[in-house]
Amino acid sequence: MRSVMDKRECDEWFVTEVLPLEGRVTAYLRRNWRARHEIDDLRQEVYARIYDAARAGRPAHVGSFIMRIARNLLIDRARRERVVSIDFVDDLSRLGEAPELAATERHMTARLELGRLQQVLQTLPPRCREVVELRKIQGLSQREVATRMGITEDTVERQVSKGVRLLADGLYAEKNEADDGPGRRVSLARRRR
Repeated sequence: MRSVMDKRECDEWFVTEVLPLEGRVTAYLRRNWRARHEIDDLRQEVYARIYDAARAGRPAHVGSFIMRIARNLLIDRARRERVVSIDFVDDLSRLGEAPELAATERHMTARLELGRLQQVLQTLPPRCREVVELRKIQGLSQREVATRMGITEDTVERQVSKGVRLLADGLYAEKNEADDGPGRRVSLARRRR
């Protein structure tokens, strides 16, 4: 049950109930947002949303309330910055409340990783992307892919191998770029040459 709070009560509630969970909020944002330099700003925006929402009424379960606000902020940011496709954000928005907060965080992380994979998949050369999608996503056999595309089975095998390698390189480069900043991708590209 939510009870309405005046400003003084809200301030006290915020200091005693919300601020002690700062480490948890920060860890959640770091796990689920790839731009490390934005974490402090995101945390402050979460706090502003928490405070505004709490003025209308004290939440019954502070931890899940805070994490739901953090999750919704990341969804809003993803939509605004087009970090992921609209279909992915719609799917993410439809996620139900998980029975436990940890499960919700795992779902969020998995969805963000899927979005990153979708982005990297779009960077593959067209024929390579089509072969990978048919073979690895749709589950067609090597022979079926070759027949459908009018290429040899050896070509299918080479394209799948190339595609998987490029996906791994792209995901690895993106992860390191998120961890180390934008200069990392250039050094990885040079190392591959």
